[in-house]
Amino acid sequence: MRFLFKTDYEDDIKLFPHSGYVVTYGVLLGLLLIAPYVLSSYLMSQLVFVCIYATVGVALLILTGFTGQASLGHAAFLAIGAYTAAYLQKYNVPFPVYFLAAGVLTGIIGAMVGFPALRLTGIYLVIATISFALIVEEILARWESVTHGNEGMRVKTLSLLGVAVPRDSPTFYYLCLAVLVLTIVGTLNLLRSPTGRAFVAIRDSETAARSMGVNVALYKVKSFAISAAITGFAGVLFAHKLSFISPEMFTLQLSIEFIIVILIGGTFSLHGAVLGAIFIVMIDPFLTYLKDDMPGIIAGVAAAFGAGTATAGDIEAKVAAFASLNGLKGAIYGIIIVLFVLFEPLGLYGRWLKIKLFFQLFPLYKRATFKRQKIYVKSERNR
Repeated sequence: MRFLFKTDYEDDIKLFPHSGYVVTYGVLLGLLLIAPYVLSSYLMSQLVFVCIYATVGVALLILTGFTGQASLGHAAFLAIGAYTAAYLQKYNVPFPVYFLAAGVLTGIIGAMVGFPALRLTGIYLVIATISFALIVEEILARWESVTHGNEGMRVKTLSLLGVAVPRDSPTFYYLCLAVLVLTIVGTLNLLRSPTGRAFVAIRDSETAARSMGVNVALYKVKSFAISAAITGFAGVLFAHKLSFISPEMFTLQLSIEFIIVILIGGTFSLHGAVLGAIFIVMIDPFLTYLKDDMPGIIAGVAAAFGAGTATAGDIEAKVAAFASLNGLKGAIYGIIIVLFVLFEPLGLYGRWLKIKLFFQLFPLYKRATFKRQKIYVKSERNR
């Protein structure tokens, strides 16, 4: 067991609390760097989506996890970033320029959304962000001179310093990985800054934050702008990975997926955003396996236990029909949300913390260690 004794403020805000973190993250980064040379193209494609989803997850954590502002409109910010890239590409704007332009434009729009949302909290803020997402989706479908409407837009192959970077190349994977790493490191530094501490103060208690001199309105708008800008950067990579974008790709379901990313991973952990992204990206391969392979496996098991050929065929047909239901993916999302809210509100990263603490304190670990104390002073009831 390692005990850390902090003797000054610098110890408290270190990027790496001790050398073990440097070794662990160094090994992880090394494994990610050699991944294109040892994994199949399919797995590399999934890793790219993990990087993109994790980047959006970190952006959403800044707004929801660290500032306490709920949002179901991040699919709209992703769409703005993607369409900005596709539109500027038509005029041969270089990648670094339209990449930055997408982030800046999305950040400005995020700030504009943040201003009207200042007086809204809880479910009312969620409704406002849903409304924003629906408005953006409608604009993308109707503004045909810019977005080509429901026909969608082709996105050209990314060109970096005059060299083409195909979406399935290792270079594109390294680019997505670099954006994710820079986003995580930048967010860690943001949280160690006065701005990040103001975000957390607002999340914990707006009344207490105001009493300490925090300009709550200003920092809420900053949080919306920063979160939206990072999502805009991810939107550029998302557009290049898919090579085609259309309004129906940026629906409310995509925003719900982003919420599930941070809910599964942990609403207060950057590690959790990555874990949640891995989990959510693997849902589609799981559904494909459930539809293509599982019916035959279940029918084979039934036949092994004495079921006749007709019975086994009937079982296979019923399982295949169930796996092909239109609402199955949404139902799985709903079940996942309910299970995590009921049994593990801290997400996968919270579970890892419990396992780690169990071995650190064994045999003195208490199950109630992570139980939240529901004791509030009168002023906290008004936050």
